[in-house]
Amino acid sequence: MHRRKLLAAAGGALASGALGPRVARAADATVAVDPRPDFGRHGTWEGWGASLSWWANVLGDRDDISDVLFTTADTPYQDLTLPGLGLNIARYNLGACRWDTVQGSAMVVSAQFPKYKQIEGYWRDWFSEDPASASWDWSADARQRAAMVKAHARGARIELFSVSPLWWMCVNHCPSGAPDGGDNLQSWNYRQHAVYIATVAAYAAEHWGVPFSSVEAFNEPTSTWWKANGGQEGCHMSTAVQEAVLGHLRTELDTRGLRGTPISASDVFSYDEAIANWQSLDATARAAVGRLTVHGYQGSSGDRNGLYQQARSADKGLWNSETGDGDSTGLTTATNLCLDLNRLHPTAYCYWQPLDTATSWGPIFYDPDTARTGSVQPKYYVLAQFTRHIRPGMRMLATGSDTVVAALDAAARRLVVVAVNATASAQPLTLDLSLFTTVTGQSGTVPRWSTVTTPAGERYAAHRDTTLDGKRLRLTLEAQSVQTFDIDGVEV
Repeated sequence: MHRRKLLAAAGGALASGALGPRVARAADATVAVDPRPDFGRHGTWEGWGASLSWWANVLGDRDDISDVLFTTADTPYQDLTLPGLGLNIARYNLGACRWDTVQGSAMVVSAQFPKYKQIEGYWRDWFSEDPASASWDWSADARQRAAMVKAHARGARIELFSVSPLWWMCVNHCPSGAPDGGDNLQSWNYRQHAVYIATVAAYAAEHWGVPFSSVEAFNEPTSTWWKANGGQEGCHMSTAVQEAVLGHLRTELDTRGLRGTPISASDVFSYDEAIANWQSLDATARAAVGRLTVHGYQGSSGDRNGLYQQARSADKGLWNSETGDGDSTGLTTATNLCLDLNRLHPTAYCYWQPLDTATSWGPIFYDPDTARTGSVQPKYYVLAQFTRHIRPGMRMLATGSDTVVAALDAAARRLVVVAVNATASAQPLTLDLSLFTTVTGQSGTVPRWSTVTTPAGERYAAHRDTTLDGKRLRLTLEAQSVQTFDIDGVEV
């Protein structure tokens, strides 16, 4: 969730075609979709998600936004009707900020830290761990909490994640980080950080009807840019601190009857750093972790497969729990998503903020000062090409291409293929489905959806102009487009 200029530059390079030759070679080919269950071991898809956090701190009480994000219904939005993204994962940001004065101490707030990014916490002070005591304020964080409840009511599973310990747990009382970007969680509060997370998890299930599907104690903990003059919550945590917190968190969850709630870790910024961080944790800390999580901010770089192999050898699940980029067309998102699905093999993928104050980052723009929503970017429709078709429970398949992804719904006898052409020229592509026993389509026809990301291009437009040639599908992908194909009547 830490935006960097190099990411925006990388996004711009892709959008302008700087990576065109590599992408072109991948798309201008015959791609064989392999349905064999043990080939590639890509896993069963768990879903698509987004973090609540800042946008929900402003707009979390709006039902139309919840419908747009967490259903597949066609939803009125301003002068448009948007195809709902159908996200089924919402990540709830457990706040670190409060504005109380406690025994003369108060939160230290950077001048760069805007109010809408200050997420209110529930634990007022250190006097009592009893959630029924005056030390706890369960009316806090009303808007983001409303968004969480709305998402859950629409079928989304909820993951709790912490970006920083509460301000009073921090060495300098600043939830943006230490002055030098080093460790900022007081050693005597390692357990208290775990108590906070576990207490909120138990309270949410009992009082709000929202059981957390997992909890995450860290956010990019290996990064050193979390400093006291920063513009958002953040906290560096060394390996030793992570190990201590993970042990306490497992104990505190178990104590509260949440033995079945897995811990995710460690939401590291990049694939390469995630490998190094996982290898640095001791065996006890690794055993406490139920799922590996990583952020996708390394873009098209990084050892995705290496991280997958780490998760596989440890018999852990793997999510890309947060990613984003500064390319409003969505082509950077789509290209990196294809790399993830074909090399990292996560079973879930979460975009950082589906509504953002920067049009280049957010699929939908909003103004935090007026609480008004605005323009919808091509990136929104690009995401819809994936999220509305590759649904939870489908089995991801190997394609051998970095620009084509495939998923199988065996019960519905449906194969979904999403293909990306980020280049400035149309690209021919043939899908070879000969490894399937039967391929019929809908009387030989294959419905397709198209988003062309140029200013005048179509947005998630439905077509019925594609036909099978036996077990082959011959296509021409328009320039700067994402195409989705629902191929029915397939059997393995």
